Amino acid sequence: MTARILIVDDVPANTRLLEAKLSAEYYQVASARDGFEALDMAASWQPDLVLLDVMMPRMDGFECCRRLKAGAETLHIPVVMVTALGEPGERLRGLEVGADDFLTKPVEYDTLMARVRSLVRLKRLLDEWRARGDTARALGLGGDVAVLPTVAGARALVVDDWDIGAELVQNALSREGIVPGRARSEAEAISLSATIGFDLIVLSLSIAAEDPLRLASALRAADATRDTPMLLIAEPEERERLLRGFDLGANDWVLMPIDENELRARARNQIRRKFYQDRLRADIGHALQMALTDPLTGLYNQRYLTRHLGGLLESHQARQLALLMIDVDHFKQVNDEFGHPTGDRALRAIADTLRANVRVFDSLARYGGEEFVVVMPGTTTEAAMVAAERLREAVEEMVFEAVPGQRCRLTASIGVADTEDTPCSPQTLLQAADQALYQAKRAGRNRVALAGSVPSTLLG
Repeated sequence: MTARILIVDDVPANTRLLEAKLSAEYYQVASARDGFEALDMAASWQPDLVLLDVMMPRMDGFECCRRLKAGAETLHIPVVMVTALGEPGERLRGLEVGADDFLTKPVEYDTLMARVRSLVRLKRLLDEWRARGDTARALGLGGDVAVLPTVAGARALVVDDWDIGAELVQNALSREGIVPGRARSEAEAISLSATIGFDLIVLSLSIAAEDPLRLASALRAADATRDTPMLLIAEPEERERLLRGFDLGANDWVLMPIDENELRARARNQIRRKFYQDRLRADIGHALQMALTDPLTGLYNQRYLTRHLGGLLESHQARQLALLMIDVDHFKQVNDEFGHPTGDRALRAIADTLRANVRVFDSLARYGGEEFVVVMPGTTTEAAMVAAERLREAVEEMVFEAVPGQRCRLTASIGVADTEDTPCSPQTLLQAADQALYQAKRAGRNRVALAGSVPSTLLG
């Protein structure tokens, strides 16, 4: 997996060393000598990861990171701060300004590559969601750009069979406003996570009775926790286990003895990233719904209808499938006499009436203008005719007031077509129903006609 990585360091020897290691793994690498140059390059080159030295002239790494995370064009870029200082206070300060991780010089190669792979995977995922969300917003289908939310009220699952260690973690999370839960075993963790929507999983690699890496794998494979951030806690000598945990999908780690402030900062960063990802996913879901839904009536639109019908006709349900084409009679007169806003109200009322009179597994769509289509899988010709007559009567019996106290009588003509055990395309079936609809209108409107037959003579 290739990626673009920006190295920010004022010492050329350090830059060359990191460039050599990363280039050997086929990453694209660029470098900047100070924070100002890094800000410009990050905005223009859009790297997938920034390796940022802390001690630099003019602008130190902390201020550079703060500005990267404050910029709309760069806030989504992961930042790993690199320093020769190993004090907990330095790590905490870096995490507080938005850094995604903190490495100490000399950088251990395997640890670096594990962090790079994990953060690049996450960045690519978020890029995909952002691109789709931006497209949706450009089309007027999405919400506002997401901002970093508070983590108060978020839920975290702490998995540890050591009571003292678990209590320490739970207390630290509680002081951040996070609501912690506790699991002592793999079975308990799987059960809780399947019923409660956690925003973070904190997993101890020191669990004695079971293999915590097996649990990490199981949590990543489960639908409920596939995308839940996972924070590992390990002893310093458990380095190999940590790296293996990253390969299994863990997002971050904290070494023991636990620094409470570092734990809180790392938990906060992971939960905020999840909230951001959830918001992007929601925007996309909303955009998809808008793209497939008629905004006036809330029914499916023609785009959805065509694809859905095509899928049904390619499946086993094609053997018995009926389609109803419904057109509101003389609807132009409603618009001409009462105006288009009243016409829109009438269409919404008709849509509600049709929706209330079709089966839950039928698909109802606004086909265009005053035309509606009902797709009825598993339906015989006789059953489709009965359903069409029921819908015709329901529209005729509607009480719609164009103006207060003045009822406007609405009726509909309906054309019915079915597959009759004969393979056909969506266009062929729609055309057959449309021709039947034309027969119903030519015979006097407010009636039902079957494709290839004489229209019924039922009048309203």
